[in-house]
Amino acid sequence: MFLVGALATLATVTPLFIGAEPLPSVFYWVCMLMGAGFLVAAAGVIRSAVAQRRQAEAASAPSVT
Repeated sequence: MFLVGALATLATVTPLFIGAEPLPSVFYWVCMLMGAGFLVAAAGVIRSAVAQRRQAEAASAPSVT
């Protein structure tokens, strides 16, 4: 998702530097996928960190026998 958004951003910005006609507004909306992909990745990192913390706490808890 992030990669598609990054490529769309490059495709959208390139005409501005080479003096060509700007791309249709659909490309600007596809650029939003870069931010959405970043948010999905960040949510995955946070979720993984929380799961690891729970697993570490469970492993270090004293067992009652």
